[in-house]
Amino acid sequence: MKVIVMAKEPMAGRVKTRLCPPCSPADAAALAEAAIADTLDAALASGCDEVVLALDGQPGSWVPAGARVIAQVEGTFDHRLAAAWDVVGGPAVQIGMDTPQVTASILDSAMALLGTDGVDAVLGDALDGGWWIIGLRDADAQVFANVPMSQPDTGARQRERLATLGLAVADVVPLTDVDTYADAEAVAALAPTTRFARALRLQQAAMNA
Repeated sequence: MKVIVMAKEPMAGRVKTRLCPPCSPADAAALAEAAIADTLDAALASGCDEVVLALDGQPGSWVPAGARVIAQVEGTFDHRLAAAWDVVGGPAVQIGMDTPQVTASILDSAMALLGTDGVDAVLGDALDGGWWIIGLRDADAQVFANVPMSQPDTGARQRERLATLGLAVADVVPLTDVDTYADAEAVAALAPTTRFARALRLQQAAMNA
């Protein structure tokens, strides 16, 4: 089974803009870079067969050895998701760059659920109303087509789509997406040993100096 990670190149002004202020665009990009690295480390430490980074932009030193990089296509995010799944195929679980607190054990649990007889898909709610992980036995563009992303009801709409397609869904533990600075502080407190938490502490120390 594979793990797909959807991410943007961590360039100042392009990522985590909702953290500004109090972050500067460069600080927000540094947090995004740390989050991607944490996420890829967790995926590589899991029992998956392959980690695929579907990247909007160019890879950098923050991509660890062992992760295969593919380019995201142009278009809306539902189209980007479908295209990445079309390249990678299933069975797989897919996450983003917004949950640096994710662990290998959480990913292993999600993959185990997806491998259970009678389960066609897994879905993990994000606490903002979206979803942070989805898993499919078989890639299907209809899973994502026209499902609105980054809305308070995205998780519910995605769950409805899976049901409409007749897929039996198992639930993965919910997690907090890092969208706002309060989210960043909460996630860093939950996972204090991550690169993300260390980067945030360094930035806070600099702000308070």
